[in-house]
Amino acid sequence: MYNVKSIKEDLFWIGANDRRLALFESAYPIPSGVSYNSYVLLDEKTVLLDTVDKSVSHQFFENLEHVLNGRTLDYMIINHMEPDHCAEIQDIVSKYPNVKIVCNSKIKTMIGQFFDFELPENQWHIVKEGDVLETGKHKLTFVFAPMVHWPEVMVTYDITDKILFSADAFGSFGAVDGNIFADEVDFDHRYTDEARRYYTNIVGKYGVKVQALLKKASTIDIQMICPLHGYVWRKDLGKFIEKYQKWSTYEPEEKSVLIVYTSIYGNTQNCAEVLASDLAELGVKDIKMYDASVTHPSYIIADAFKYSHIVFASTTYNMGIFVNMENLLRDLSAHHMQNRKVAIIENGTWAPVAGKQMTEIISSWKNTEILGSKITVKSALKAAQRDELKELAKQIKETIA
Repeated sequence: MYNVKSIKEDLFWIGANDRRLALFESAYPIPSGVSYNSYVLLDEKTVLLDTVDKSVSHQFFENLEHVLNGRTLDYMIINHMEPDHCAEIQDIVSKYPNVKIVCNSKIKTMIGQFFDFELPENQWHIVKEGDVLETGKHKLTFVFAPMVHWPEVMVTYDITDKILFSADAFGSFGAVDGNIFADEVDFDHRYTDEARRYYTNIVGKYGVKVQALLKKASTIDIQMICPLHGYVWRKDLGKFIEKYQKWSTYEPEEKSVLIVYTSIYGNTQNCAEVLASDLAELGVKDIKMYDASVTHPSYIIADAFKYSHIVFASTTYNMGIFVNMENLLRDLSAHHMQNRKVAIIENGTWAPVAGKQMTEIISSWKNTEILGSKITVKSALKAAQRDELKELAKQIKETIA
C-alpha cells in the first residue's frame, strides 16, 4: 500500500524506510533504521527528484504510481549517484520510456557505469551550474556541490517555492517515524546525535567542499530543505545550518572532554576513570567516555567532532598501539581531524611504546595541541603517579575556555 506525504500542495515525499538494515554502507550501525527520500513535483510537467535504494523499491513504485495518478513522468532529476539514491533509474526508464533525465555530465557518465540502458540524445537534459528548468509554475536551478561527498553531486533549488533539494547534505541516520518535518519531532534530543554521526563519518573529511556549498547556499533564500535521508526542514533552518558550519570547520560544539581508552585487563580503564573523576572535581561538566574496543568508531568520531578536548589512553600491544585504538586514530586522521587539544596516556608492562606511536599520528592533525607530556603507566596505576593524573586534569581544565 502506498505511503505518501505531502510537502507542499504540489510536492510529495515518496520515499521509504529500511528498519532492518544493520549496517549502512556495510560500515555504520543504524539501530533506528534509515530513510531513503525521493520527491515528486506535480506541475504542468511532472518531476521526480532522485530515486531510492533497491531494498525499498516496491514501496517506492507504489508511492510514485499513486502520486502520478495516471499521469506520465516527464523529468527525472538525478542529484547524486550513490546506489542508495539511484538504484531505480533503469526501472524508471523502463516504466516511463519517454522520461527525460536531468543531470550534469559527470552524473551521465556514472549512469553509464552503473546501468546498461540507452536513451536517445533528446531524452538527456544535461545541465550546467545555474541552468534553469521550467516545468510550468516552477523554475528549478542547479548548484554544483562536488565532493559533498562524491564528485558528481549537485543540488536542485526550486526558485518558485524556495526549496533546496540538498542531496546527501543535511541528512541524518534514522527512519522517518510518521512525521516528515523536523519541527514535528524532538529533533534536538532524538536526532541531532545521529545527524552529527551521519555528517562526520560520511561527509566529514570534505569540510572545505561543504564550506563551498554553504557559501553558495548563503546567497539563496532557502525556506525549506529536502534531503535524501532524514527529515525535511521548514523551520529553524539556521540552527541546522549552523551545525554544518561548525562540523565543516572542525569547530567544537562542546567545551568539555572526550576520553577514549582501550584496556585489556582493566588497568588502563582505571586510569581513564580516575582522570574523569579528577576533571569532574575541577568542575568540568558533560565528560564523555568510550571503550574503543566496545563502541563502534562511528560514534566516537562523531563525538570527536563535538568535543574540544580528547584524551586517548591505550595499552601497548604487540609493540604497538592496541589495534582498536590505532584503527580509531587512523580513521580520525582520514577524516582530517583538527582544532583539538589532546592528552595521551599509555600503559605497558615491559615496553610501553603506545604513547610514542599515538603522538606520531596525532602530531599530523592540523592545529592540534598535545597537552603536557604523555603519562606512562607500567601495568597499573600506583599512588606515586596519582599526582600526574591530577596535574593532567588541571592542565586540561585550564585550557577549557
